[in-house]
Amino acid sequence: MPRSPVMQVMVQAVTKAGRALRRDFGEVEQLQVSMKGPGDFVSAADRKTEELLRAELTRARPGYGFLMEESGTIAGTDPDHRWIVDPLDGTTNFLHGIPVFSISVALERSGVLVAGVVFNPVTDELYTAERGAGAFLNDRRIRVAARRDFTDAVIATGIPHLGKPAHDRFREELALVQSKVSGVRRFGSAALDLAMVAAGRFDGFWERHLQAWDVAAGIVLVREAGGFVTDADGFDNMLARGTIVAGNETMHDSLLKLVKQ
Repeated sequence: MPRSPVMQVMVQAVTKAGRALRRDFGEVEQLQVSMKGPGDFVSAADRKTEELLRAELTRARPGYGFLMEESGTIAGTDPDHRWIVDPLDGTTNFLHGIPVFSISVALERSGVLVAGVVFNPVTDELYTAERGAGAFLNDRRIRVAARRDFTDAVIATGIPHLGKPAHDRFREELALVQSKVSGVRRFGSAALDLAMVAAGRFDGFWERHLQAWDVAAGIVLVREAGGFVTDADGFDNMLARGTIVAGNETMHDSLLKLVKQ
């Protein structure tokens, strides 16, 4: 499948960073036999991956700015373009040797998300999407699930961990959702959750207290796969609000009604 120049840049960056992250993942698995320093090792791997991504993307598009998990906002000479980067989404999984994590890169143009890439370097699954050009998994076109009956749905979510707020609210939302659907899943990487909604593996996804780099690429993927994405109030303000609800039209509407309760 031919890729646009900007998509080629994004894919090259995440695949190069993914090779290094996969090597680090092999090392962290060996560290699990002892409690000495795996957390420090993972933090170093996170920073190293971010630096590699920044270098690769800057080399190809030197004027673009960045919004990055570790480095924050970095202004560029081009005020219209910004990369939104999460070098390791699913850090806790990575730390525990669980192969469910991803690199996530999105491109924002004049405040609009126009391209997104999510890559799991362990499974070698590469999700790509560009505005108006569709969504793909390893160059195979993907679409959100066509399921319409909410009782048959499998919905993904993120559980607020230690240090995050609103545990009681989450438990109330979970009780509402799990009483209506076939199953609820928690994988630990919002970027991958959204990518799997785009691929039709999950029927929907919701989560609160997210950062822009957690969801930016996944938003593009879901929309280009024919899905709907809003914040938890039904508006197009996911990056600022840090809440997200996604699915096909029916699943999104049903899930949004429950979350808004």
